[in-house]
Parts: sequence; C-alpha cells; structure tokens
Amino acid sequence: MRKVIEQSRWRGILVTALAFLAMILVLVFGLREVGDRNDGEQTRILESAVRRAMLTCYAIEGRYPSGVEYLKEHYGIMYDSDKYIVTLSSFASNVMPDIFVLTQGGVADEW
Repeated sequence: MRKVIEQSRWRGILVTALAFLAMILVLVFGLREVGDRNDGEQTRILESAVRRAMLTCYAIEGRYPSGVEYLKEHYGIMYDSDKYIVTLSSFASNVMPDIFVLTQGGVADEW
C-alpha cells in the first residue's frame, strides 16, 4: 500500500513538472512571436516615414532625394542605424526610388 502511494506521489510530481515545462515553452515561443511582429511593425513604420520624406522632398524641391543621407540631413529622418539599413534605388530624379529596409541578418521588407 505504501509503495502505491509513493508511486502516485512521484507520478503527480512528474505530471506537474511536465505541465510547468510545457507552460514555459509556450511562454517562450509566444514572446518570440510577439517580438517578431513588433520588429515587422517597426520596419513598416520606418518605410512609411522614408516614403513621406521622399514625397515631401519631391513636393518642395521638384526631385526625389539622391539618398537616405539627404533625407536625414534635410527632412529629419532618424532610425537606429545599428539595427536597420535603409537604401534608396533610383535611376532618375523625377522617378520615385525603390525603398529597401534591411535589418541585421537579412531583408526585413522591400517596398
């Protein structure tokens, strides 16, 4: 009888430990998913800010900017250059450049 009670107690501890481990795993993967979504939203916000600055530049100056540095100097674009790389690809000053937002480790978005 005592052996059955002892086995039951160990079984209960094992089930509790497995349930706790499962909850920890769900929490870790859930936090990672939230972080990925947040990074994607920040990338979209940065792309939108660059696009607005380019359109403002075109409206004021009659041409699109030659690069992101020009937008930083004259139109107040600011971003974490350790986390993002923003490039503009253009072939004429009267055609809107393509915007590329890169994150460390790969492409975040291409617009």
